[in-house]
Amino acid sequence: MRTVTGYAAYGPHEQLRPLEFTRRDLRPDDVAVRVTHVGVCHSDLHAVEALAAGSPPLVPGHEFTGEVTAVGAEVTRFRVGDPVAVGNIVDSCGRCDNCLAHREPYCREFPSTTYGGRDLHDGSPTQGAYSTEYVARDAFVYALPAGLDPAAVAPLMCAGVTTWAPLRRAGVGPGQSVGVVGLGGLGHLAVKFAVALGARVTVFTTSAAKADDARALGAHDVVVSTDAAAMAAVAGRLDFVLDTASGAHDLAPYLGALRLDGTLCVLGLPEKYEVSPMALLGRTLTVSGSGGTAETQEMLEFCGEHGITADVEVLPFAEVNTAFERLARNDVRYRFVLAVAG
Repeated sequence: MRTVTGYAAYGPHEQLRPLEFTRRDLRPDDVAVRVTHVGVCHSDLHAVEALAAGSPPLVPGHEFTGEVTAVGAEVTRFRVGDPVAVGNIVDSCGRCDNCLAHREPYCREFPSTTYGGRDLHDGSPTQGAYSTEYVARDAFVYALPAGLDPAAVAPLMCAGVTTWAPLRRAGVGPGQSVGVVGLGGLGHLAVKFAVALGARVTVFTTSAAKADDARALGAHDVVVSTDAAAMAAVAGRLDFVLDTASGAHDLAPYLGALRLDGTLCVLGLPEKYEVSPMALLGRTLTVSGSGGTAETQEMLEFCGEHGITADVEVLPFAEVNTAFERLARNDVRYRFVLAVAG
């Protein structure tokens, strides 16, 4: 077994504390990665808050970059020293129709998540990348694009592919008008991707103060969603709207912004959606999760070609609790990343 150190949650509303634990010995198709940077995602915060009293320690972290330290006997894609990136899925059955289509997050046997899941071979719990090293199956490890900052690539492995995948499935490109709801960790990447794909981009925000930020990211138009006149002016104009807002909110205004046969894709997962059938008339509503291996690889190649990364604030690994406290207050622009090594 491989001994590593990390930061673990021991219960809700408690600070994360150092933990020494072990990673498995490498299987033939495994890659060991020295973690250099790990993103801090809202889902990390939610996972910690959801811990029940008496739960075993949980090491969060599911979007990270690092350097290969060892490879299994059958690994040919990587060698020691290679810079790599890993996301929120680290294994799947590989046999079902969804896995064969490279849509592994929808694996019918449920995939192995980077933390808070189970190893598909021995059933042991997975622990995340708030740690000095991680071991993952090579099919879920990706080469880091040359020339990109590893710290700013880490959030691409969750927030990035979560926004990239629905944009690509919708065929977003030149001549299309795309709306992005929200300008946070997900939304700012959605804007960058949609602009780079050639679309005209409108950002919907509840805060007029974010208008300059949206335009700096490349947005062509900004609509304050609480302004009824501004919302009425954009009605029926957009081909596709990507809703990145996490909290429960009214979807009808964004459905109304669509042209006939347009699509609203929602990324947030509240307990339920309440939508009038009339609002859906001639329009499509869909919900998207994360992307699979093919979409992740395509996204990384696109980012390498276009110089796209997340806008991040990097904190020392030891300041993980500072990152959590500030993230809970939404005091970040747009993503925290922890510098684990060095």
